[in-house]
Order: sequence, then C-alpha cells, then structure tokens
Amino acid sequence: MKNVEDFLKLHKLRVSDIDLANLVAIFTDEMEKGLAGKKSSLRMIPTYIEAENEFMKDIPVLAIDAGGTNFRAALITFRSNGKIETGETVRYTMPGIEGEISGKEFFKTIASYIKPLVIKTDRIGFCFSYPTEILPYRDGRLLQFCKEVQAPDVIGQLIGKTLLETLGMTKKKIVLLNDTVSTLLAGKSASFGKSYDSYIGYILGTGTNTCYIEHNSNILKNPELDQARSQIINIESGAFGRGPRTDLDILFDSSTSDPGKYGFEKMFAGGYFGGICLTVLKSAGSEGLFSALSSKKLLAINDLTSGEANDFVVGNDSLLGKVFTDGNEIKTARFIIDSMIDRAACLAAANMAAVVLKTGKGENQEKQVLITIEGTAFYKLHNLKTRFESYLRGFLTGERNRFVDFAEVADSSLIGAALAGLTD
Repeated sequence: MKNVEDFLKLHKLRVSDIDLANLVAIFTDEMEKGLAGKKSSLRMIPTYIEAENEFMKDIPVLAIDAGGTNFRAALITFRSNGKIETGETVRYTMPGIEGEISGKEFFKTIASYIKPLVIKTDRIGFCFSYPTEILPYRDGRLLQFCKEVQAPDVIGQLIGKTLLETLGMTKKKIVLLNDTVSTLLAGKSASFGKSYDSYIGYILGTGTNTCYIEHNSNILKNPELDQARSQIINIESGAFGRGPRTDLDILFDSSTSDPGKYGFEKMFAGGYFGGICLTVLKSAGSEGLFSALSSKKLLAINDLTSGEANDFVVGNDSLLGKVFTDGNEIKTARFIIDSMIDRAACLAAANMAAVVLKTGKGENQEKQVLITIEGTAFYKLHNLKTRFESYLRGFLTGERNRFVDFAEVADSSLIGAALAGLTD
C-alpha cells in the first residue's frame, strides 16, 4: 500500500491531513459572522420557529412534505401519552414534473391533493424543501425550484399564503420549514419522556445541511427579535466555503454544473461522493497506480454514483468491478474510496462538533444534545456512521466535555412538519 498512501499524502486526502480543531474553529467563525450579518459562506437563516417551548397535543394537524419529485400529506396527532397517530396519507408527484405549468395550476393541483384532509384541521405544517426565504410570520417566498419542477411563475410567491387563498381557507394557520428543520423537530417529538439539553437536525443525503437552536440575543443581524427567546437557525452548512479543499476537490468542483458553489457539500455529500471518487481514481491512474488498460477504462467513465462507489468497496457487483480485475489494483482502488469515506466522516464530524459547541449545551451526561440525522449517504456509505460518531465523540471529550445522543426518525419530514404546525 506504500504507493497509494504516498498518493493520498501528496493530495492531502487522508484524515491525518485534516486539522480537526482548526476546522471546527473556522466553521464556528463563519457561523458567528453569519449571525452578525457579516460576510460569511454560512447564511445562518432564522426560521422563526421555536423548538424549546411545548407543542400542542391531541389536536390533528395536516403535515405536508414536498421536495424533489415527491409530494406527501397526512393528518397527524401527537397524543398526551407520547404516541403519534398518523391518519389518512396521500402521495403524489410534484406538480410541474411532467412539463411546465403556470403558478395558478401549481397551487390548484396541490390544493386538490390536500383538500380532503385540510378540512379536518385548522393547522398546517409544510415541509417545503426548495430554496425559500422564510419570513418572520413563518411563511416563505420561493427563491428557485430544483430542475425537476417546472413552474417558474411560482418563484417569488408566498407559498403558504397563496396555497390558503387557492383553498379558500385563509383563516387556517400554516407554517413553512425545510427538511433539516423538520428533522430537528422530529427528533424532539421522538424524545418524549426523555430530557435533552438541546436539539440539532442534520441531513447527509444528496446534499448536506445542519440546523440548531440559537438564542435570539446572538442573532445580531436581527436586533428586533425578542432577546429573551430562541429559535431554530438553518445554517446552510453545505455552502461552507473555508473547508480543507485539495487540488482534486477543486478539479472536481470545476466539472460540476455550478463550480464555486457549495464547495463543502461537494467534498462528501451523496450527490457528489461518486464524482469526487472518480476524479481521485482517474488522477491515481494518471500517476501510475493502475495499469494503462485500467486507467484507460477509468477515463471512459463519465459518471460514477455514490452507490456504485460504495458497492465496489463492499464487494458487490459494480461499474468499477469491470474496470479493475487485478487483485492488487482492486485492493488499491478500494483503499482509495475507503479513505474518501473516512475523510467524509471526519469532515461531517467537524461540522457537527462546531454546532454542538455553538449551542453551549450538553455539558452534563444526564442532559445531552440530541442529534437527529437523516440521509441515505449517512446510513449507507460503508462505515461512515460509525466513523462519524467516533470522530465526533473523540473531539468532544476532555476539556470540551460535551455529551451527545443520536436519533433516526422514520418519516421525519412529515413528523417535523406536523410539530411545526403545532408550535406557536
């Protein structure tokens, strides 16, 4: 393995090349600048949703989850005994998937999806996972859709207000939030009967993001906020711009559709992990770690998914299995991808360590910080979850002395949306 280790060292792709304490300090600095309204790669977006107060129980709420190509809605009730009752659920494709539609048609279609359910409650929680500006009264103005949804007239519109107007039910209460905030709230709902010091929501799927609870007094860019209260902050952590990017990270970034944006996300999130691995493998081939034939086969591959990279590491049939047939080359290629997973775990742990410390909570083992995590990449990439927890716990020991617990909640987007709809 000497040659491959030299290669990884040359390109600074090993965990040992990451100064974890320094990275946590830099991430924290960006968080504080974002809260102060200073130039920062972290937007630190106020959600105007409080998570530390009690939510209503034994009242049905309509929870809506819209993101990517899918739309779901369900009536949910949180019972006083801690049980969560999910009633009738509907599932559809997002309007605008099959071709461009008008804004009026977009809202009319969603209204038709939910009308049989919304008449049974006065409260709605809407997990709307597209770039949206959240406003103080907890509605949101759409900034842009992802490429799958074609409804350009909706951009700039207030999602909640327009939906209620389309329904003809303007007196109902609606709260907009994104999937990361929903994940945090879902963790809170699942912790019934347990006592936690604070809550964090983390997504590591196609992309990555983090949210946590911050004192309003620390949100210096919004001095009009009630200084005695707190709220969830959407960090937009995938856009962190001061990560330890290597020459190969920069090379890969230049090949994406939006070079220079979301650089941190592109180092390890599921939508990019296969791509960065392919870039690294091709570079290894050009530097003589693989045979000329294998290198030629690598160069012919234009795209590698995270799933395909992971399949190769764990020994399943995969695209890379057709490239590497020599035993030593297979071992070398697997070592490279496994090292990239290890790096991903460390980078994610640095992100999380900064957020845990920023909460100022979790100093007592009896009152830990609950981190609720969602995303296929986090749970499916080989050993990533185990390594992430090891790096994070290792960093939070000693003088830092923080205690954390982890949760995964089924249907977190719906559960979190329901909880938001029941929180005043």
